[in-house]
Amino acid sequence: MQIYLVKLSAAIFGVVCAVSAAFNTPAQAEGIKADISYVRLTVERPPVLSNLDPIPPDEGLAGAVLGNNDNAGTGKFLGHKYSLSVFDLLKDGTLAPISGPLKQPGDLILIDAPAVAILAFADRPANADHLILNVRSPDVALRDANCRANVLHTAPSYAMRGDALAQFLLLRRWNDLVMIEGRHPADHAFANALQSSARKFGLMIKQVKKWVIDADLRRTASTELPLLTQEFPRHDILIVADETDDFARYLPYNTWLPRPIAGSEGITPVAWSGAVESWGAAQLQARFTDTAARTMRPVDYAAWAAIRSIGEAVTRTNSSDAASLRNYILSAAFELAGFKGRKLSFRNWNGQMRQVIHLTHPRAVVANAPLPGFLHQHSELDTLGLDAPESTCGAFDNP
Repeated sequence: MQIYLVKLSAAIFGVVCAVSAAFNTPAQAEGIKADISYVRLTVERPPVLSNLDPIPPDEGLAGAVLGNNDNAGTGKFLGHKYSLSVFDLLKDGTLAPISGPLKQPGDLILIDAPAVAILAFADRPANADHLILNVRSPDVALRDANCRANVLHTAPSYAMRGDALAQFLLLRRWNDLVMIEGRHPADHAFANALQSSARKFGLMIKQVKKWVIDADLRRTASTELPLLTQEFPRHDILIVADETDDFARYLPYNTWLPRPIAGSEGITPVAWSGAVESWGAAQLQARFTDTAARTMRPVDYAAWAAIRSIGEAVTRTNSSDAASLRNYILSAAFELAGFKGRKLSFRNWNGQMRQVIHLTHPRAVVANAPLPGFLHQHSELDTLGLDAPESTCGAFDNP
């Protein structure tokens, strides 16, 4: 028995030594530091009819803070240190440091800005070798003809959201659609994506109306909206493209025909919602609420996923070099547990993060796309948005 205990102790000692040696690598001893920068451009929101749901001033940044905290929790066991610096991108293109240790952004950058500003930032010669992750802009062209090799996207595109909704409507056999399109550029972009998705999945948008009502719908919705929708042909559902959250809230129960609403109101395709609770999402929601004192929004999730993608790549490669991290993130080996029921990864033809799109109303999840029956030869997540044959992006050296 004593001999057995001695042998067992020696075996345990050998395991401990092996584990210690594994963690006591030269890189770990020296320490790896990942300095991440959050670059944001504040855009004035156009006036809307209701201010019931104001946009939080820390939208996006709060998700980045939580992601950095999560990275730090893992990194302390591996000798990896993370920092988060915040910069305001001014209209003249200059950067104003707000918080964090860096006075200028490093080579690991999250950008929270419209598409035009993202392209201008990515095209600066000094940023050519940086790893930039877009956490806000859903512009389809950024994943298509206007893609950039140094820009990846954790924000889903309008095309991904449109395809998710189209899958749901096709599954329900709600084939006949009509649409109201808002007057702002974002509304027009989402409307174009919805029409493309309808054609892709064989749905028919019978008529599109532009939003032209200037009346105060807080008082007149019950009279104005039935008249607006009375001329629509028979349809299964009304699609609305109102990404500025101006008028769509007044459509439910005020249409001429009693029909469901989808798009920017009613059944909405989103990257994240406070209603998502499955696959451990309730735990992420709770941690975010503890940190930010509010509900996690889609841009918050995109920022969290961007920083966690960097953290996962740092952990796996034992490096904070931007080129090494980009190569790993775009490789088949990369996977991120994103509380969506499927492992998240990136498309190596345009840098878009593959992810589930949730179809929700304010109080519950209706469905999660891709839906059953929509198959793909590689990943069902690639049924959402631009697949490799559909994308004209030529900046990525994908196999």
